[in-house]
Amino acid sequence: MTTNTLTLERMRADIARMVHESPENILLDDNLMDMGLDSMRVLNLLVTWNETGIGLDFSEIAEHSTLDGWWSVVQKRLAQINA
Repeated sequence: MTTNTLTLERMRADIARMVHESPENILLDDNLMDMGLDSMRVLNLLVTWNETGIGLDFSEIAEHSTLDGWWSVVQKRLAQINA
């Protein structure tokens, strides 16, 4: 894994940039698809986030529609990497 660890705040900022919102407007329980994320944008986010070495898969993320859900996937993956 690289030193550029994926954080909740980075995810929030990246999502906000993708949907042209301020990060503070992206709440943990907002439906991100309702905010304008589509599958192509999600794939672009995953490419960026996977540059940290986390290795997220689209199918894992697609099971969730909120930042909170995505963050839980990231936390599980980080725990696996650091185990």
